[in-house]
Amino acid sequence: MEKREDNGDVKVVGGVGSISKFPLSFWEMTVASTVLLGFVVGLLVVYLTMPTSDYSFLKLPRSLQELQILRVHLEDYTSDYTAQVLLGYCMVYIFMQTFMIPGTVFMSLLAGSLFGVFKGVALVVFNATAGASSCYFLSKLIGRPIVFSLWPDKLQFFQNQVAKRRDGLLNYMLFLRLTPTLPNTFINLASPIVDVPYHIFFLATIIGLIPAAYVTVRAGLALGELRSLGDLYDFNSIATLFFIGVVSVTPTLVSKSKS
Repeated sequence: MEKREDNGDVKVVGGVGSISKFPLSFWEMTVASTVLLGFVVGLLVVYLTMPTSDYSFLKLPRSLQELQILRVHLEDYTSDYTAQVLLGYCMVYIFMQTFMIPGTVFMSLLAGSLFGVFKGVALVVFNATAGASSCYFLSKLIGRPIVFSLWPDKLQFFQNQVAKRRDGLLNYMLFLRLTPTLPNTFINLASPIVDVPYHIFFLATIIGLIPAAYVTVRAGLALGELRSLGDLYDFNSIATLFFIGVVSVTPTLVSKSKS
């Protein structure tokens, strides 16, 4: 339930977003179930087809040093077991995105190191979009109290902005994906709560993540030369992402000024 104030903001009364008897529609349940089924089948296939070996090196990297060790070991498997490594990579990335586990930046670097720029960007964008979608559906089911408790101020801000930009919502969501205005984890969780339609969320995610994915994957080609994650984004990279973000939201601002 909403109440519009004199300054144009939307004050939320009695909660954010609409509440239905069951929050997921049939097609959203179909997409969510497909992602879950693909995750389970993929892990099973990887487990059954990989050779017997010592896999103690397999763990989520928490530093560049651990990532470099993982890369060295996986390079030996990638040439002979490409499909299995790809499946395993996708399952882990989607799982991390779905349950908001930190470290996907290391997975993006690994994609560039193992598969090159073109395949790496395609992999990262696909997995990030699938994981963000899973997080969106999960939040639509159980995320409301989590977002309310963790980010009450951000949630109110996001709700106000979404309500004011309904006519150009895709442009605004693209702007958020392209710039660090709001954390991606927050966007994934809060979007269904403030009634961002899934098709808008999906398009903004799959398009908006490409520039940042390219920067990170390309850095993975020179993984051995990185000394810290701060080396990923220099001033020029950040300025470029902001410029693309501003361009994406300009049509909305122009249409508002004319109305």
